[in-house]
This record gives sequence, structure tokens and C-alpha cells, in this order.
Amino acid sequence: MAQIFHRSANALSRASILAVVVIVALLGFAAWELQRSPYATWQGIKQVQPVPFSHQHHNGGLGIDCRYCHTSVEVSSYAGIPPTKTCMNCHQQIWTNAPMLEPVRESYRTGKSIEWVKVNYLPDYVYFNHSMHVAKGVGCYSCHGPINTMPLTYQYSSMRMEWCLECHRAPEKFLRPRDQVFNMNYEQPTSAKPVVVGSTSYTDQLALGNALKSEYHVRTVEDITSCNTCHR
Repeated sequence: MAQIFHRSANALSRASILAVVVIVALLGFAAWELQRSPYATWQGIKQVQPVPFSHQHHNGGLGIDCRYCHTSVEVSSYAGIPPTKTCMNCHQQIWTNAPMLEPVRESYRTGKSIEWVKVNYLPDYVYFNHSMHVAKGVGCYSCHGPINTMPLTYQYSSMRMEWCLECHRAPEKFLRPRDQVFNMNYEQPTSAKPVVVGSTSYTDQLALGNALKSEYHVRTVEDITSCNTCHR
């Protein structure tokens, strides 16, 4: 029987198969990178807010404690958004005619809440409890980054599951004394700058973290990496 295709068709078919494999691999890699990028995670994205609130000014500059505005962070799963009255405690006396604060004054006059845009996004199927993390010695910085230096607030972390598990698999690397949870300038212990807890001085983060894990009754790694800990 005569050969239908020229012998060169063999090379063409091999090249076509290889090209398909390469294209599929590249598309898969592109999809993988896309879903890890800020486009999907919002990491590093500054959201446009009704009022350009600056944590750098209020916390970093004026030294206002996180809990002054986020009043429920120690007792609730939700850190809380301050009511307009909290803003007006100061702004009835300072910057009273600043145009950028008109939405705050209008909210105070009308009783209508300011519609802030959510910055740190977690899916609905993820359960996160602020008070629990505060009680176990997880500092604000661990999740929110250097928020005291942010003129406009952005999501510091990816909030991906692998990022959460990085801490849950080794919490001793991140824990700090409870009285330092809201200290944005806290530094992990070193031989040059030890951290004193009670009567013990620590010069190593792992030693401090393991001691705090025991003192604060942090559950086992098996428990805090179990699916139903975060997915309920």
C-alpha cells in the first residue's frame, strides 16, 4: 500500500504534540501565577476610601493605640470599625473645617455610617477570630504588617492558606508577650536586646516562643492545622 503522508509528517506531528504540551504547561503556569498575584489576593492594593485615613499619622505619628478605634479586638472575632463618634472625639476640636473630613462630619450630623471599603479580605468559608490570636500573643504586625507606616491602608499579607499555615505550623516563631501585641515597634529578642517575661530574660525567639506557647496554652500543631479549625 502506498504511503499516504510524506515521511516529514512524522516530525511535524511530534512537533505539534510537543507544542500542545508546552502551551498547556504555559497556560497552567500563567493561571497558577495569576491566582497568587495581587490581582487575585489584593495584596499591596490600596483601596479608595470615602476618607483617606492614615494609620501612619494616627498610630505611627500620634501614637494612638489600636484599641482606641478597634475596641472589640480583644473580646470578639471581629476587630471592629470605629463609629463616627470616635473620630469626632478629636475632630470636633481639630481640623474642624478640613474638606477631606466632610464625609465624617456629614456622618456625624446624619447618623449614617461611613461606608468604608474592606481592606483585608478572607473568603466567607474561612473563620478567623481576632481575640483568640491576641490572647495567644500574636502581634498586629504578624498579619497587618507595618500598618503604622501606611499613609493609606493596604492588605500586607496574601491571606492565602499557605500563609496562615506558615504560622500555625510553627507559632513559636511569631509569638510575643501579650503586653506587646499592640506595640508596632516590638522587636524579637536578640542577645543585644533581650525580651524579659516575668523574671526570665530571653535572647532567642524560639526559646521565647516555646515558653509563651506553654504559658498561653497554645493548642498543638495538629489541632491548629486541622481543617475544621479555620473551615467551619
